[in-house]
Amino acid sequence: MSPDMVVVSRQVPVPPERVFTVLADGWTYASWVVGAAHIRQVDSHWPRTGSRIHHSVGPWPVNVRDVTCVLAVEENELLELEARLWPVGAAKITLTLTADHGGGTEISMGEKLIRGPLSVLPNAVQAAMLAPRNTEALKRLADIAVHRD
Repeated sequence: MSPDMVVVSRQVPVPPERVFTVLADGWTYASWVVGAAHIRQVDSHWPRTGSRIHHSVGPWPVNVRDVTCVLAVEENELLELEARLWPVGAAKITLTLTADHGGGTEISMGEKLIRGPLSVLPNAVQAAMLAPRNTEALKRLADIAVHRD
């Protein structure tokens, strides 16, 4: 993870494979990503590199249609995304899954605004905006991973 990313982490009592199963199901994206409102389409080869989720962000009727693209993936360990929300810009998001000795997983989520007008904000301002949102996203992701059948 890049040192200039805003990083939050959460421990969950399920193995990395179970968390990755949620990440690999693109249709769950709007359930755990704060701000995502609707999934219109998920590429059939999601989450392979280059695949995309076509989503809407924001409240109806002013939501914005855009895409999130996979930049890198290592099954059960890493998912790196570029989430776009034009005209605001784009963010690079890195999710890492690390197994612990008790059979659980530490999920770390790093985010950095990389394009658009908000990308010029200082890291401290980005952290103030992104950390609470991503903490909630990891809480939602953890709930889905723990309670999914």
